[in-house]
Amino acid sequence: MQTYRAAVLTVSDKGSRGQRRDTAGPAIVEALSAIGIEVAATAIVADEADQISDRLAIWALEMGLDLVITTGGTGFAPRDWTPEATRAVIEREVPGIPELLRRKGAETVPTAVLSRGIAGLCGRCLIINLPGSYKAVVENIQFLEPVLLHALQMARGDHTEHA
Repeated sequence: MQTYRAAVLTVSDKGSRGQRRDTAGPAIVEALSAIGIEVAATAIVADEADQISDRLAIWALEMGLDLVITTGGTGFAPRDWTPEATRAVIEREVPGIPELLRRKGAETVPTAVLSRGIAGLCGRCLIINLPGSYKAVVENIQFLEPVLLHALQMARGDHTEHA
């Protein structure tokens, strides 16, 4: 079995100032660990596009991680810039992932279709934007689980069927 290394980035003004406890980021770490993905780094940054994109680029290109999952900043609020910051660093979008997350999420929470999250590749690193709530990230990781390991394998250039 291949080993994959990941990072989790929480995007939150209040979280970055210590004014709000992050529950979504730790939930992602726990869920990734449960499916055998090593979480090598975590961070909380403010809703600032340059801080988000800088962190994504460092993790994807300098640290060579396989996966980065962000939580937060995917809504309509004036300071929600995570998709734009992600688009600034990815080279190729993977539209099927956010389509899956919105479709599956809308089965129980109709407002899930309002998420602006994207997914894409920066080098061989898959970056996926998730909403900022604990409940949403837990559900989204469950929706991703059947395809995530195969996606990471493909990003490495291995196109054999994932067992």
